[in-house]
Amino acid sequence: MTRIKPLVGALAAAGVLAGASAGAFGFKLPWNKDDAANQAPAVVTAQASPVAAAIAPAAPIAPTSAPNFRAIVQQAGPAVVGVTVEGMRKTSAEDDPMAQFFRGFPGFQQRAPRGEVPFRGQGSGFIVSADGLILTNAHVVDGAKEVTVKLQDRREYRAKVLGSDKSTDVAVLRVDAKNLPTVRLGDPAQLQVGDPVLAIGAPYGFEQTATQGIVSAKGRSLPGDAFVPFIQTDAAVNPGNSGGPLFDASGSVVGINAQIYSQTGGYQGLAFAIPINVALKVKDQIVATGSAQHARLGVVIQDLSAPLAESFGLPRPDGALVAQVAPGSPAASAGLKAGDVITQINGEPIERSGSLSSRIGLSSPGDKVKLQVWRDKASRDLEVKLARADDPDQQAANAQGDVEPGKLGLALRPLSPQERQQSGLQEGLVVEQAAGPAAHAGVSPGDVLLAVNGQPVQSIDQVQGVLKNKPKSVALLIERQGERIFVPVKLG
Repeated sequence: MTRIKPLVGALAAAGVLAGASAGAFGFKLPWNKDDAANQAPAVVTAQASPVAAAIAPAAPIAPTSAPNFRAIVQQAGPAVVGVTVEGMRKTSAEDDPMAQFFRGFPGFQQRAPRGEVPFRGQGSGFIVSADGLILTNAHVVDGAKEVTVKLQDRREYRAKVLGSDKSTDVAVLRVDAKNLPTVRLGDPAQLQVGDPVLAIGAPYGFEQTATQGIVSAKGRSLPGDAFVPFIQTDAAVNPGNSGGPLFDASGSVVGINAQIYSQTGGYQGLAFAIPINVALKVKDQIVATGSAQHARLGVVIQDLSAPLAESFGLPRPDGALVAQVAPGSPAASAGLKAGDVITQINGEPIERSGSLSSRIGLSSPGDKVKLQVWRDKASRDLEVKLARADDPDQQAANAQGDVEPGKLGLALRPLSPQERQQSGLQEGLVVEQAAGPAAHAGVSPGDVLLAVNGQPVQSIDQVQGVLKNKPKSVALLIERQGERIFVPVKLG
């Protein structure tokens, strides 16, 4: 199964790769100015008709000089470090390869957990201040008792972990040294898809390895990482690259290489970097207080699909759909409701739920944010004072379904008194059977239907009342195993 995996890699004494934790893996150089002589000349066609002008192909893109990766490596390489960690980690019988091999054989007996065993891990990092401040990934130093950094010139220093933040996967190290080489820091907002990038790190322990690629996408929201709008690249990164810098074409650091998307544990063309502005905000908090704090809104959100947007009266499927509001949360206090679509935060548009999660998570507890909310086919403004997040509350629940025209296709019944007591629900209808459009949209027996198009339902008559106008699509609010999601169902 394809999974998102951290990049920290550990090299055992025998050269065998081992994770530092369970399931783990693991530059301003200017562009050369365009030469006017190389610019494609404008083509003028005599007696061109308006129609011909309208369908003329797009003008060719002017050629530009390739980035000077050699100069970037020469300039920034001395500030890139290898990070070696040592410590103890807890193991169980599940980690025993012999147990995994012989499990199921007659007479095999499971051995007791083996306690703690030593481990050695390898990652990367980079120096951001001449007095010894280093950035890397939190998962690189997780559980480490000793951390050593090695510079390009082979100097080695024992490092102190000033703090780490698992929510963003950023850690800050300090070494006792002066006048160290540093990287130049850039602005990820200036990156565009297609821009060239360069990664330097220690994949599999091979220090000062440079790989290049392009920005494949921006603002990626990954499962379990709601706070970080990742930069996706196709620069080859592997176990051991974790914590290493990602450079833009000018030689400025724009990200920290952190994760890969892989079916094998090695690089398969998709890598993800933490934007450097996110890392610097966390770094400043850790240096000042020893830890980082994140804000909490208190909602479960999901992306909008075209059918959902249509059912809510939105022209485009942009925004974050509120599926659930936590009682007593800042969202509840501000009046947010399930079925609201958050379209802006502090005046900036929200296209996907992930962008709202990262904006909220990277805010500070106590901050006040202004939300523009779509409710009952009209916009309204709400101000919310954010609370402190102990764990990420924002979750993106993607509702997908291959739907077909037709009736709703649900067999429903009211909740029994026992079901009300066990679930804590005071209203809703249990789905006993699902067929047709509802089944294609993903509704299953055992789901509890709470609302249709934002209207709470406690009887089948109420559901039929919503459907009597024969809408082309409806949005069903479903509770499933304690989670609430909106499911779009296309009816015609």
